[in-house]
Amino acid sequence: MSEQSPPTTTEPTLGGLVHDLSQQIPGLIRSELRLAQAEVAEKGKAAGLGIGMFSVAGLLAFFALATLVATAVIGLANAVPSWAAGLIVAALLLVAAAVVGLLGRSKVSEAAPAKPEMALQGLKEDVATLKGDRS
Repeated sequence: MSEQSPPTTTEPTLGGLVHDLSQQIPGLIRSELRLAQAEVAEKGKAAGLGIGMFSVAGLLAFFALATLVATAVIGLANAVPSWAAGLIVAALLLVAAAVVGLLGRSKVSEAAPAKPEMALQGLKEDVATLKGDRS
């Protein structure tokens, strides 16, 4: 007759689970930190682009002001057609400055807030899972 061996349990022990958890938590934290770093870097790039657009808008506005001043001098010294041409150039520069300024403002507002929201949400979910609130 054959002997039957006692059934083996495949469930891990509490000590094994705690050991596994202590091994996995540092990796989980590192991955969340990498996600936070990538998220902040992405938002920083968007803010940098918006700041660059504000700089271009300021430069174009400066050119428009310089054109208006030159136009006023030319207009007083010469006939009206060159003065009108200067005004047209200045108006176009001001419109371009306004468009770039509005685009820059929208890029800067897209970058706010600078906190890494996806990483924070992931950490909240991890804590909730460890507490047993989620499966």
